[in-house]
Amino acid sequence: MRRGACEAEPMRGLARPALRARWCRRLWALPARAAAASPAPPTGASPGSGALNPFDRRLKRKQKNWAALQPEPAKCDYLREEVGGRIADRVFDITRTFPLALDVGSGRGYIAQHLTKETVEKLIQVDIAENALKNAIESEIPTVRVVADEEFLPFKEDTFDLVVSSLSLHWVNDLPKAFKEIHQVLKPDGVFIGAMFGGDTLYELRCSLQLAELEREGGFSPHVSPFTAVADLGHLLSRAGFNTLTVDTDEIQVNYPGLFEVMEDLQGMGESNCSWNRKPLLHRETMLAAAAIYQEMYGNSDGSVPATFQIYYMIGWKYHESQAKPAQRGSATVSFGDLSKIEGLLKRGKK
Repeated sequence: MRRGACEAEPMRGLARPALRARWCRRLWALPARAAAASPAPPTGASPGSGALNPFDRRLKRKQKNWAALQPEPAKCDYLREEVGGRIADRVFDITRTFPLALDVGSGRGYIAQHLTKETVEKLIQVDIAENALKNAIESEIPTVRVVADEEFLPFKEDTFDLVVSSLSLHWVNDLPKAFKEIHQVLKPDGVFIGAMFGGDTLYELRCSLQLAELEREGGFSPHVSPFTAVADLGHLLSRAGFNTLTVDTDEIQVNYPGLFEVMEDLQGMGESNCSWNRKPLLHRETMLAAAAIYQEMYGNSDGSVPATFQIYYMIGWKYHESQAKPAQRGSATVSFGDLSKIEGLLKRGKK
């Protein structure tokens, strides 16, 4: 199992399935009928006041439900399935069987399809979107599906041997509280393995839109959701009570025909922006300018454009007295100064 403090893996590419392109005037927004049905911000949570609760969780539920009801939702699941597989690989790195596991923000079950019943005997999937759970991908593991908010887990303390989460926690308003909830429902010596989007996700799209708005409208508004910095992640997990932490980063690059296909797939993933301060509509001229800037600044030689998704992977354990502990300070029997002598003796032995 990976135990380094912070490691970076090389960027990997991911093929985007061919999808029918269509004109889209919204970035990370719902279709007109669904957007009109979304509730207004509650009192005290106007678009300009989202410091404590930056995301509209009710809107996020609508977005995920809408995406799950599309005729072919699997067409936009390629990124979630890839990351779900990498989470499963980290589960397999731990050589034990987990009698009961929890998948927080499971969506359609992107982790479960890669796991086996020899590793996880029973799984509970939790998500805010009931349609995603109804259309979940079947797996060989006995599964119970529960509609609940990731911020308020409806389970007793010390319940699960394993908690996993893939590409869901970046939409949580109170991430420290969510980590504490996960820590609480874990049994002692239980492990949490998760993945969430990092701060460099979609930087190409963000820069292109900002430059286009500055040029055409004289200013810009946020169109891409705020993300957690990797430097904060270990601290938040430690504050929640986790130990033996591992945080590593990965980047997945997906090539698209153009900017509009990027936005179309984000919408199909249920990854539309749900920030209170979002700007739901963009002018046609601004969108066309952004597409041209995207192509000019980042375009590939074959005419496609890349979209980079930065992924933070995290592993944390709940304390148990049986876990290995660091040695007492001053208990070493060999000093670092003796290492050079050992190296010299080894060189002499080779001669």
